[in-house]
Amino acid sequence: MGSVVKFAKMHGAGNDYIYVDTSLYDIPEPAELARKWSDRHKGIGGDGLVLIGRSLVSGADFTMRIFNADGSEARMCGNASRCIGKYVYEKGLTDKTSIKLLTRAGIKTLILNMDGNNQVESVTVDMQEPCLADRHLLATANGSMREGAVTACGQELRGTFVSMGNPHFVIFTDDAETVDVARLGSTLEVNPLFPERCNIEFASLLGENRIRTRVWERGSGITMACGTGACATAVAASLTGRSGRRSRIVMDGGTLDIAWNETDGHVYMTGPAEFVFEGEMKME
Repeated sequence: MGSVVKFAKMHGAGNDYIYVDTSLYDIPEPAELARKWSDRHKGIGGDGLVLIGRSLVSGADFTMRIFNADGSEARMCGNASRCIGKYVYEKGLTDKTSIKLLTRAGIKTLILNMDGNNQVESVTVDMQEPCLADRHLLATANGSMREGAVTACGQELRGTFVSMGNPHFVIFTDDAETVDVARLGSTLEVNPLFPERCNIEFASLLGENRIRTRVWERGSGITMACGTGACATAVAASLTGRSGRRSRIVMDGGTLDIAWNETDGHVYMTGPAEFVFEGEMKME
């Protein structure tokens, strides 16, 4: 007989994960559990599994570990971090409205934006500075690429590399709606250009500082939204002169507001976080 684990299903702009409080439950094999529970036909269904923990590190309140639907562990997830802010506050685990969250990509600050009923309406995440060059993540001479050419499925595509704690390759196109995201995204994810695989964004301009973005997430496939992907898209748009330092990123599951601050160089992401349902599952 397996132990029973209580979980919450949450989403940020449609990017849905399964959340477990590890101060209550021991999760010895999270990668295997992520694969099993993320199955939308035989499990709970989701883009992955998120483990929330109490931090033992000075300067952080809580910890986040995130496992994609294929069991691979991600360094950071913007949508999941917003959901954690809502979870820990509304579950009474903290009364703070400014929370320090320890991730594999460092400590992130979550600012909870409250409504009139003292519920978390949205969350702003300080995603810190974008990384534009990393030879461990991009196999070019200097580890950077801006509007660089890459061939996939017989097509030449031009993209910009931005890491927000995890790697992204942002491709601007005339119409993101017409892109075969599954075919091109799955091919580019494992391109030798990306030693640790990569998240792929296809983006097109909708108007001034408003960008339509579709996402292929490393380890999860097509997702409704990607917080770090939205940030990477906004940075790439600003770098290439397509937008200013503030933009609205319109994804399949909702819209995220991104500001790349000129003073500190940090990227600030604001967006929704919602509970979908709660339940319990047996861990075999």
